[in-house]
Amino acid sequence: QVHLVESGGGLVQPGGSLRLSCTASGRILNINAMGWYRQAPGKQRELVAIRYSGASTEYGDSVKGRFTIPRDNAKNTVYLQMDNLKPEDTAVYYCNADIRSDISSKYMFYWGKGTLVTVSS
Repeated sequence: QVHLVESGGGLVQPGGSLRLSCTASGRILNINAMGWYRQAPGKQRELVAIRYSGASTEYGDSVKGRFTIPRDNAKNTVYLQMDNLKPEDTAVYYCNADIRSDISSKYMFYWGKGTLVTVSS
């Protein structure tokens, strides 16, 4: 019932910037965390960034100092601000969220369908 939608992917030159967004909708009571993973062709999916409900964050080593994960709680939305992009950042970026729908429900992980980021000259 919960639905995650990502947007903002596209083509950018090395050194450029992009801002992705992910919005959760549907039956939502609590969001424990929202974040981003990415997967390049032929590679395993890897953590990019997570923002927890307490506002703490976690970043993958390869993006520290270049990416940030702002949030807008009122809109159930997180962003991924990507600066100084490198060709190795090219991947499909997936939004992930840990959500429960009501007080009797368990938290569950949900995934968006992904948005493609291509970093190339």
